[in-house]
Amino acid sequence: MDSSNSITGKLVDPVGRRIVNARIYLQDGIISKIEESGADEDVYIIPGFIDSHVHIESSLLIPTRFAQAAIKNGTVAVVADPHEVANVAGIQGVRFMIENAKQSNLKFFFGAPSCVPASPVDECFEPFTSEEVAKLLDLPEITHLAEMMNFPGVVNDNSEVLSILSEAKKRNMPIDGHAPGLSGDYLTKYVSAGITTDHECFTMEEAKQKINLGMKVLIREGSAAKNFDALHPLIGLNPNMVMFCTDDCHPDELICGHINKHVRKAVALGYDLFDVLQVASVNPVNHYRLNVGLLQVGHPADFIVVDNLKDFNVLSTYIKGVNVTNFDQEFSVDAPSFVFPEGFDHNKVKLEISSGKPVKVIRVIEGELITETFKTVVPTSGYDFDKDILKIVVLSRYNSNNIGVGLINGFGMRKGAIAASIAHDSHHIVAIGANDDSILRAIEYIIQNRGGICYYNGKDVMGLALPFFGLMSNTDVNDAAREYSLINQKLKADGCKLHAPFMTMAFMSLSVIPHLKLTPAGLFDVDSFSLTSLFAD
Repeated sequence: MDSSNSITGKLVDPVGRRIVNARIYLQDGIISKIEESGADEDVYIIPGFIDSHVHIESSLLIPTRFAQAAIKNGTVAVVADPHEVANVAGIQGVRFMIENAKQSNLKFFFGAPSCVPASPVDECFEPFTSEEVAKLLDLPEITHLAEMMNFPGVVNDNSEVLSILSEAKKRNMPIDGHAPGLSGDYLTKYVSAGITTDHECFTMEEAKQKINLGMKVLIREGSAAKNFDALHPLIGLNPNMVMFCTDDCHPDELICGHINKHVRKAVALGYDLFDVLQVASVNPVNHYRLNVGLLQVGHPADFIVVDNLKDFNVLSTYIKGVNVTNFDQEFSVDAPSFVFPEGFDHNKVKLEISSGKPVKVIRVIEGELITETFKTVVPTSGYDFDKDILKIVVLSRYNSNNIGVGLINGFGMRKGAIAASIAHDSHHIVAIGANDDSILRAIEYIIQNRGGICYYNGKDVMGLALPFFGLMSNTDVNDAAREYSLINQKLKADGCKLHAPFMTMAFMSLSVIPHLKLTPAGLFDVDSFSLTSLFAD
């Protein structure tokens, strides 16, 4: 029950690890008093959930719109890395995210992007040196150094990488990591550089090794990368060393749940409620030193009210003592200018493949961001539907003369093409299709709309425009989710096999996640960190 300055319910205390009937008094956004009650309350007051690592841009929504959706799912704060917009618009893009987020009720804690571009082989609007990173770290809205993706630079003592890490250490700020598959001496050196988290683990063995070295492991359950099923035993084994995150979450999934989905799944598996809340709320507050309350006297009044401790249906979300659950304010925001291609040479999407000569194909893995290298023989056109081999094209956002072309397995399409201006982290235009004409048509839609996602089925184009840096929209989350879902449904009905095809495609050009990717410069072997020929040895 709620009154003007107090609320009653079964208080689930994540610090004292107890459940009591209580009245919580609120004053000036703070919990001023907690008084145990004799009444048997029928709702539960629990700490608000925190997404410990998220790229807001992946929701296809500007921060204010993302906030409206997250709050309804019981999220009170997010630890956000704006490196998507940093890559395409530099410091101007980061400032846009910060200022737009201030208009919402959700608590945003931004990191300073550490790898812009993601690696030395990638492109961006303007590279971030240690000087740019230092300027961002000095902003009051910046709380940490965001994920250090250039793990080769760390382990090989790259001077600029070490200088960026040093800027965060001088300010005593947490440093987020990104080290998929890294192990042994390289991992030890990476951790010793001061990097304290990793959200890229996909096996228990990898996660345990990182925890043993002192890293916090973030269990990720996003739209493309889903590691909860592989890593959830950590909740019982190491509850103080684990957090939850989504990393990248598209709007059709965001409207169905956020961190509350992690919590619900964990409790259903039998994990102790207080261990789950430790992971969902307490650990991120402590690790990142967030100004977020944990239902203690003197803490900010950030909490949620749920109907029960099984389904965790969110009845209301309080931030700074205000019920913000249905705060659906309309925001008038002008889309900033940004660099985007005006056209390209259509002939550059063609491949010349010698008959009978083996080629390297990118093989996608459902639910993972890593890929495998698949070597086979294909027709001279490059397309082989029997082997599920399609063409992938990456057109540079910053220099339309740079176009990489390769082959990809695992999408299941037999007609048409998909394209998007979302391709982590440089956010080039990427397209995958069953014939050259469809690929060209899909890319043209993206260029004409200065950003978006689309599916061309051979007759019609279904698309969602993203006018904010070619990454985001000021659309209501339900509208964005509906349009996005319709495109996905049509694509899957036409044969695509993947759960999240656009999110999966978005990672096919990221040169810091193994094993084989495609950049505008050509096929890239992440293991050797170098360009590689399309043709197998």
